[in-house]
Amino acid sequence: MKEKYPRPQFERHSFINLNGWWTCHISRKAMCYRNSDIDRERVESKGFEDRILVPFAPETPLSGLCVQDVIDCIYYHRQLELESVAGNERVILNFGAVFHHCEVYIDGQQVGFHDGGSSSFSFDITEHVCSGGVHDLVVKATSNLQDGSIPSGKQSSYMTSYTCFYHRTTGIWQTVWIERVSRYSLETVRTNWNADTQELCFAPRFRALKRGLVLETEVRSPSGKVFQTRTKASAQATYHVHIDSPELWEPGNPALYGITYRLLDGELVIDEVRSYAGLRTIEVEGNQIYLNGKKLYQRLVLDQGFYPDGNWSAPSDEALENDIRLSIAAGFNGARLHQKVFEERFFYHADRLGYLVWAESPSWGLDYNDDGLPARNFLSEWKEIVERDVNHPSIIAWTPLNETFYFRNALAHRRLHKEAYELCRTIDPTRPVNDASGYIHYMTDLWTVHSYIQDPEKLSQTLSLKDGKPFRNYPDLEADYEGQPYLVDEYGGIKWDPETQGNSSLSKSQNLQSWGYGDAVQSEDEYFDRLEKLTQAILAEDHICGYCYTQLTDVEQEKNGVYFYDRSKKFDTERFRAIFSRRPEGYEI
Repeated sequence: MKEKYPRPQFERHSFINLNGWWTCHISRKAMCYRNSDIDRERVESKGFEDRILVPFAPETPLSGLCVQDVIDCIYYHRQLELESVAGNERVILNFGAVFHHCEVYIDGQQVGFHDGGSSSFSFDITEHVCSGGVHDLVVKATSNLQDGSIPSGKQSSYMTSYTCFYHRTTGIWQTVWIERVSRYSLETVRTNWNADTQELCFAPRFRALKRGLVLETEVRSPSGKVFQTRTKASAQATYHVHIDSPELWEPGNPALYGITYRLLDGELVIDEVRSYAGLRTIEVEGNQIYLNGKKLYQRLVLDQGFYPDGNWSAPSDEALENDIRLSIAAGFNGARLHQKVFEERFFYHADRLGYLVWAESPSWGLDYNDDGLPARNFLSEWKEIVERDVNHPSIIAWTPLNETFYFRNALAHRRLHKEAYELCRTIDPTRPVNDASGYIHYMTDLWTVHSYIQDPEKLSQTLSLKDGKPFRNYPDLEADYEGQPYLVDEYGGIKWDPETQGNSSLSKSQNLQSWGYGDAVQSEDEYFDRLEKLTQAILAEDHICGYCYTQLTDVEQEKNGVYFYDRSKKFDTERFRAIFSRRPEGYEI
């Protein structure tokens, strides 16, 4: 079976997938300081004592190790053997993600480093390899979940999981691959749809340039129309293709335009990349959100992207797609991707299935009271994340932070919110930004609140307008509400665990191992009665334009998913669909 390219919006003809069995060494923190004698021995290694299946983290069963300890440092090793490399070719080593600080060595020489456990990165290793040679590749990854310097999301900083914190993901957790490209080749192309002029706009960035290069772009509509253009390849190049009778992307009709970029030196194609684009607009007007000019009601589900055998790493590409299909089957039109940066192939499946998503950083674990190293680590990585995923039509909002209500340093706290918001808007002015999901807002395009009230009448009373003003989690600590679109982007979380539900013979300590919000219901009918009434309390409020239900699946000890952790059915999916597919009158999507 043909291997799936890890970056489907920027796909070349061939690549070398480095996933598979590597050797590894897990070291105590005190023994992995850079440039120590022991560290030097490790990075010059020709193989370690343990085996690990990349791209699964050592804490996972799929890795073959299933380490339960807190890992501060891990070294990986594998051999590289490349066929002949032409004179103008560059060899690029790509990493989907490595948590958190990464250093890469070939034959003991450092070829690059990267800070950020959720963003993708690449190194040009051409000068470190030779045609037909066998080389030793060593990857060193370090992290510390306890000092507040790195965003780690829902990873537990303790030995075990608890409440809504789960097992850790250290080191390589996404695909590693090599591709060979021309010295003169494309690095990225930013695309943007201008609905007013009906133009698909392009902004390419090149690895290197020389005189005479031409960039040819071919755009293919879903119905088979072909649009072509040629432009001079230059560092300042921006250009557009006019699209007649555009087929717009939206849920229920996820039209995608295929794109092929060819970089030409005379008549010789020296680089070719396949991509795609979805033509759609997402706009905020007053307190409403419009998709392609249609009033949008967002029926989202919280998706944490954890898997029983892989933690942050999906066991397969099919598993990524399946999660989206399970959500759609339950009546949702999208997801708030929660405290994790999802794989590029997840967004590819969302794009082609017409699934709306909010992209979010794993900001928990970050000390946002310190505007030094923690803020720098966060903002530099968030920039890479937004730049990587900006072309995906399925992403309709950015959420850099989540529930930042506890703070000691008010200046650092609000500064991080402001800088994260402005960074998003600078890179991507086309999407709304939710500066922090729920709780405290300083500068935001969307106003989001969280409420896990389990009594539908109390939830209704809480969410109803008071003197024309909506409920806010911390009104005394944040900016004034200025009429932004208002969404309840966390609610519900109804607990259901068949092993403990209604079983009075279990001890209190046993029941505490099963975690959820509020008092547990005792029957399926009681579950759906509460769910329907909680959801209806939100749908009934005219000032609310969407919600996010907690959550798609159970995660470890948290037992409040629509599905069980293994993605099996908890109840009849049609009962969920009957509730979550409803939208208020006046909304077109």
